[in-house]
Amino acid sequence: MPGHTSMQYQPKRITVILLALGIVVVAFGTGYAAGTHQRSAVGAEVVAIQNQEAGMPNGVDFALFWDVWSRLERDFVDKKNIDRQKLVYGAIDGLVQSLGDPYTTFFPPEEAKRFNDDIKGEFGGIGAEIGIRKGVLTVIAPLKDSPAERAGLLAGDKVLKINGTSTTELSLDQAVSSIRGVKGTPVTLTIARERVDGAKDISVVRDSIRIPVYETKKLGDGIFYVHLFNFNENAADEFRRALQEMHRVGASKLILDLRNNPGGYLNHAVDIASWFLPAGEVVAREVFASGKEVVYRSHGYVYLERTPVVVIINQGSASASEILAGALRDKRNITIVGEKSYGKGSVQELEPLPDSASLKITIAKWLTPNGFSINDSGIEPDIAKELQAEDVEQDRDPQLDAALEAVRKL
Repeated sequence: MPGHTSMQYQPKRITVILLALGIVVVAFGTGYAAGTHQRSAVGAEVVAIQNQEAGMPNGVDFALFWDVWSRLERDFVDKKNIDRQKLVYGAIDGLVQSLGDPYTTFFPPEEAKRFNDDIKGEFGGIGAEIGIRKGVLTVIAPLKDSPAERAGLLAGDKVLKINGTSTTELSLDQAVSSIRGVKGTPVTLTIARERVDGAKDISVVRDSIRIPVYETKKLGDGIFYVHLFNFNENAADEFRRALQEMHRVGASKLILDLRNNPGGYLNHAVDIASWFLPAGEVVAREVFASGKEVVYRSHGYVYLERTPVVVIINQGSASASEILAGALRDKRNITIVGEKSYGKGSVQELEPLPDSASLKITIAKWLTPNGFSINDSGIEPDIAKELQAEDVEQDRDPQLDAALEAVRKL
């Protein structure tokens, strides 16, 4: 890998939605892949702002920092509680948090180990993706048949407390660490829900999470339904099997349901988009701080290029789901039904640091083929239709009903 002479400090590209690793116990988003093909461009910018003699950024006065440090050493009453290494880690953490990006995170050694364990899937969880939305810890998507779904958590639920501890001051990764845990043990989440008065406690028992990929239905009138739950390493093959089933039953129209799909590997999102788009059509754009752009294009599998399609999304549709939905609307003018998607369109890189610490840093953003930024903005549906808690309780699905009405007109 360029720019590195030892495996110890090679960064890992996390082209993923890193929202709740250790809760779902799988890396979701738009891939978690090794490789650093953009590092030279990023590194060049860092060098440009550094004072090579002092090893510090030009125009930055650190006198105040050292003044505060010396006052703490001199005046803090409990001198035995001063841990200089913790002071260093705290200063670095504050530096990173000042960017206001919940996905750029400093991990001290212990937290770095937990993070790496999480992405390897070595812990139990509740089966939900969470993120920070407008400064509030929020459920993005409970997974199908997960403990979170069975306990009644819904996409959009705001998590106010974890086991009685307020989430106000917790970083995303600290919240993840608090929620994940040993299989069979409970965690209590205090949640607030839109259009519902007051907060409520929901207890969820942690478990090993089985991640389903899809389910299918034949809905009549030649309509086939595919609910894609995630873009994991099996998603492309599983979607191919779903299309084989669609062919066997002779369906001629498709509803693609991306609700509560928190994302996954980018290459699988591109592969699935390739069934809908001609070869060479743009699926997504990846734009870096340097201005460099990487374009991902359809492989052109042809089968669905002329098929009438409607897509369903909600607040739990994130990252790779948004990339796919955005590409289908930009390039095929496909109708999207449901609620505004989550808005996770950034790329993280995991950089190992000395002393076994690490830094997860946002290095790029995703754009739809027409140049629309997914990050924060999300994908707005063409036909807005909300799903209320009472709809779920009474087994109603007005979003699917609206999608059926739309696809029948095509």
